[in-house]
Amino acid sequence: MRRLWFPILLGLAGVAVLCWLGLWQLQRLASKEALLADIAARIAAEPGPLPAALDPERDQYRPVTVSGALGGQEAHVLTSLPGRGPGFRVVSALTAGDRRILVDLGFVSEEAKEAARTAERVAIEGNLFWPPAASSAPPPDEGRGIWFADDPEAMAAALGAEPVIVVARRVSPDLGTTPLPVSPASIRNDHLGYAITWFGLAAVWAAMSLWLLHRTRASRA
Repeated sequence: MRRLWFPILLGLAGVAVLCWLGLWQLQRLASKEALLADIAARIAAEPGPLPAALDPERDQYRPVTVSGALGGQEAHVLTSLPGRGPGFRVVSALTAGDRRILVDLGFVSEEAKEAARTAERVAIEGNLFWPPAASSAPPPDEGRGIWFADDPEAMAAALGAEPVIVVARRVSPDLGTTPLPVSPASIRNDHLGYAITWFGLAAVWAAMSLWLLHRTRASRA
């Protein structure tokens, strides 16, 4: 009987740990879904004017309306769009009164990268967004105005603007760009997949433990 205790305890301990990890991932899934719901509500709220003082934590995803002049100073962020292929997101400097901020006007194809996008007055409805740092992205090719990741500080320095980005969801008049609004869909939520993996491993561990227990008992017969 003593020889059976080891596979029994090993099996129970392994299944318990793996099931606990699966339950932990389900708890994280519930937290992430609540966070995504909060972000979605913030994105869809009624837009207001751009605050005079901004706080990245407080104002992340805040919907705003801004209007002003586009002088054609742009940074082009390399990207791709399903069904459209490779292209660029156009980040332009908008002069609004005594402020100069960055606006993400949306997607253009490679062929439209150099098209003129100037306007004495343009109205933009969108969301404030401070992107996470992309530490693995290569440095921008500032000579060609091509960037490989969002970097508000560096873009603002290059375009002479505040390090503030409004990601457009509506642009009037139409400047030939396809807006790419901020969306919680871009935030990873893999916790359900992780939970299924842990529960699957628990089932495999249980089956292997039963097999080991059977072999141990058979060797005693």
